[in-house]
Amino acid sequence: MKLSEIFRSVFTNILANKFRVFLTMLGIIVGAATIIMVVGIGKASEKAVEDQFAMLNVGTLYIQSGPGSQFLLTESDVDMLNEKSENILVSTILLSTRGEISSNYDSFDGTIAGVTNIFDDISNLSMYMGDFVTEDNEERRERVAVIGYTLAETLFPDDIDMAVGETITITGRRYTVIGVVDRVGDSIQGLAIDESVVLPYSTAENYVVGSSTKPKIIAVAKDINSVDAAIVEIDELFRDEYRAIGGADVVIKDAGSKLVAAQDSARTMSVLLISVATIVLIVGGIGIMNVLFVSVKERTKEIGILKALGAKKEDILLQFLLESIIISFLGGIFGIVLSFGMQPLMKYLEVSVLVSVNGYLLALAFSVVTGTFFGFYPATRAAALKPIDALRYE
Repeated sequence: MKLSEIFRSVFTNILANKFRVFLTMLGIIVGAATIIMVVGIGKASEKAVEDQFAMLNVGTLYIQSGPGSQFLLTESDVDMLNEKSENILVSTILLSTRGEISSNYDSFDGTIAGVTNIFDDISNLSMYMGDFVTEDNEERRERVAVIGYTLAETLFPDDIDMAVGETITITGRRYTVIGVVDRVGDSIQGLAIDESVVLPYSTAENYVVGSSTKPKIIAVAKDINSVDAAIVEIDELFRDEYRAIGGADVVIKDAGSKLVAAQDSARTMSVLLISVATIVLIVGGIGIMNVLFVSVKERTKEIGILKALGAKKEDILLQFLLESIIISFLGGIFGIVLSFGMQPLMKYLEVSVLVSVNGYLLALAFSVVTGTFFGFYPATRAAALKPIDALRYE
């Protein structure tokens, strides 16, 4: 048989059984759409992780007092690290607590952080307007504040551009706003900057944060290759510095490991979701196989006639296999179309989906592979029929 005749026979059979073919395709359609969605969700999760850590140097180290420890880190410890460490580029100290922040327009229960003047450089912050905390602000314990973009929108709903120079109240004391941080979108150094107010460290320490709040030190290694050496060195420096009291109980964590852990979690979730979609496709493939078995039985006489007229075993195999492949291919195409309709639904449900061409191609490839795999056995059964037996079949 000519290839054109095989194709004509395949399409004739598909068009003659449109409803059955459509029902057969449903599993493939749903499976393909599911793959596109789960790949998109996985990509969105990975991007969210990347965005969260985009403003964070992967060489950043967090130094905190150990759980249950009464030991408190101080600015002297920062000075010690900056002076003695060979693997640390710079370090700073951070205090944070929660409290009420209010203006003449509104109030907000947000994070109050005490930082030094280099915090913005370490965190790669940019200013929407005004200035960040300065060294003079800290030395003089000035009651000045830098507010996050979202907080500024809440406290000054009419126009955030009027925020600088205005007075806000933080836990009962009044502070002058000197700057507004540009929108960040994700937390940095454990702070949701957009919803936080930043004060000079000495001001926060004396007027806002209680003695029970534990500061933490943020240090930046000279480069990514120095992180491990910096962790060992910091531990030794604290042990030596506080040898007289039996050492300092500190915990050191690096941002790079947090990033890797978050990325691994996002990838694991993607794999799990794709596995679910694959199961759906397998179910769809089993449906194709069952329908082809029925089709082989219905067309047994036709197969006998074709073989009697000279059709080869390979021709019959190719005819049924092509039918399975075309059905699964069309199912993949309809699945892609369905995924377009599902995207607004995902948006309405506030599920982040980042669709890509790779997702469409993967769904289509999975669909075709599924159709080929599950269509092969019925096709071989059809090809193996003997002409005389096929012609006698009732």
